[in-house]
Amino acid sequence: MPSANPGLSRLAARDRLWLGLLLLIVLSVLLWSGHEPKDRFTWFLEVLPVLLGLPLLLLTYRRFPFTRLAYGLMTLHAVILMIGGHYTYSEMPLFEWLQAEFGWARNHYDRLGHVAQGFVPAILAREILLRTSPLRPGKWLAFLVLCVALSISAFYEFLEWWVALASGDEAVAFLATQGDVWDTQWDMLLAWLGAMAALLLLSGVHDRQLRQRGFL
Repeated sequence: MPSANPGLSRLAARDRLWLGLLLLIVLSVLLWSGHEPKDRFTWFLEVLPVLLGLPLLLLTYRRFPFTRLAYGLMTLHAVILMIGGHYTYSEMPLFEWLQAEFGWARNHYDRLGHVAQGFVPAILAREILLRTSPLRPGKWLAFLVLCVALSISAFYEFLEWWVALASGDEAVAFLATQGDVWDTQWDMLLAWLGAMAALLLLSGVHDRQLRQRGFL
């Protein structure tokens, strides 16, 4: 029996192809990341969101599929986490080279990770709120998305603190403070700025994808 909406059927087929490619990327990087990481305990802590999130997304795909934009951003964030887990955030080779080249006081790969920690959840929170609440695009939606992103960042800082209390010196690479007493504040600020950037740069694209799928 032919589909009642051939356009949506073609869109769904392209979405499945896109998701298959993203899944292949995540699994490939995960295998590489887990092969002889610099510190196994740090690797586990860094990639734990991927190990928990991937099965959850697969289990909920039919009931709550996200847009291609959201899945693409989640893949990017997963890759950042897995690279950080393999090398540790303070010893990521490309950013070590940049540190030496530009005379930076620290390896800034962890800063990139915290920008992503706000940038990616902002779009996920935006999509969930638009699809499950009466909120529509506008100031209140943006405000609540920023609150969610900042809350996630703050909660992650709590997790780092709890891990440090529980494991002591073993958590040094996971914390990646690199001697900066303001590291926690920088992390949350960068996550907030990342969330703001996501809203400013991607809201239009996100709305179009939501409308194409009948979610908005």
